[in-house]
Amino acid sequence: MPVAASAIYFLNLRGDVLINRLYRDDVGGNMVDAFRMHIMQTKELGTCPVRQIGGCSFFYMRISNVYIVIVVSSNANVACAFKFVVEAVSLFKSYFGGSFDEDAIRNNFVLIYELLDEIMDFGYPQNLSPEILKLYITQEGVRSPFSSKPSDKPVPNATLQVTGAVGWRRDKKNEVFLDIVESVNLLMSSKGSVLRCDVTGKILMKCFLSGMPDLKLGLNDKIGLEKESQIKSRPIKSGKTIELDDVTFHQCVNLTRFNSEKTVSFVPPDGEFELMKYRITEGVNLPFRVLPTIKELGRTRMEVNVKVKSVFGPKMFALGVVIKVPVPKQTAKTSFQVTSGRAKYNAAIDCLVWKIRKFPGQTEPTMSAEVELISTMGEKKSWTRPPIQMEFQVPMFTASGLRVRFLKVWEKSGYNTVEWVRYITKAGSYEIRC
Repeated sequence: MPVAASAIYFLNLRGDVLINRLYRDDVGGNMVDAFRMHIMQTKELGTCPVRQIGGCSFFYMRISNVYIVIVVSSNANVACAFKFVVEAVSLFKSYFGGSFDEDAIRNNFVLIYELLDEIMDFGYPQNLSPEILKLYITQEGVRSPFSSKPSDKPVPNATLQVTGAVGWRRDKKNEVFLDIVESVNLLMSSKGSVLRCDVTGKILMKCFLSGMPDLKLGLNDKIGLEKESQIKSRPIKSGKTIELDDVTFHQCVNLTRFNSEKTVSFVPPDGEFELMKYRITEGVNLPFRVLPTIKELGRTRMEVNVKVKSVFGPKMFALGVVIKVPVPKQTAKTSFQVTSGRAKYNAAIDCLVWKIRKFPGQTEPTMSAEVELISTMGEKKSWTRPPIQMEFQVPMFTASGLRVRFLKVWEKSGYNTVEWVRYITKAGSYEIRC
């Protein structure tokens, strides 16, 4: 459910109302008195930004020396309310020269009232894009003498904005960069069985396209391939397909087309943006296997042997690999033998840290360490072994198996584009019990 705000108040630190706007008649004008009495005067402003008093809920946020308070009388989306506040403050700053405080509000009463009428209608958020609003609210705010000088950028045609053009396009050169970035989360038992494993990924794009292009992205996801085979009446080509979970898209994606055709179609913004996020829980290709052996020899010695096997192809390599092997706090001295990279003892985190700058695929480097412990006079307590942790980055590899099948660009002028696709897999919470 959207915000459905009944009123919005701008207060200073003393609780004085600087400006307010009532959008519905289901709350009285004295709601701000309840906020001052039950929240500000009781010094509970820092405890929780959402409070319920009587039959109304108060969502408030402090920006500089101003409190912005949204009052709702029904169940509303709290995240949407705070998102509206953040976007509204950004809009005000674009008019006020980058500043938003009590003085900026007092100097721009008329402009703020005009903006409040445009960005919220009967309590529901509307368009908050500064580029679009400045096309028909051309009044300039009173700027602070310390604010940055306004730029003299030309604005796009207002008619195009009103008749369906989007507000996030600029004329650019014709290149598209697409990055698939994945984080692998793993918890493996000491016997080598996987206890928990999943991949969280995101598709990042950087676009420099002129005109108003329409892009279509094809992935090797199972639902999309099945839908395509139904439309084209032909069987799915052999190859790995994956199932995407918890998918979220950027606002530029055409969701109606995605629901009907299962294709990602969009008019991209300029520059960098996050096109989509996803999660995968099945069929995960682990980039590394860790085989640890830790032996406690009496009360003063330990032997640590760790073998790490890279499972990805021999032509690939991982960068910045770090293996952290925990040891007891009473560690006094260590000695190492490694077949690749460097190892040392880090007393600050009680770990043996093994670093390999470049880790080729299909290799099995090992680390052997002898650890001497300080002998204690008291009764020996059993050492609870924390898990081994790994950090890494593997370019041109995806643990999920996700691949870009095609990236098509349509634009009425018919220009040629250059598409660049890159894959990278990083370690999320990659842990192996020992």
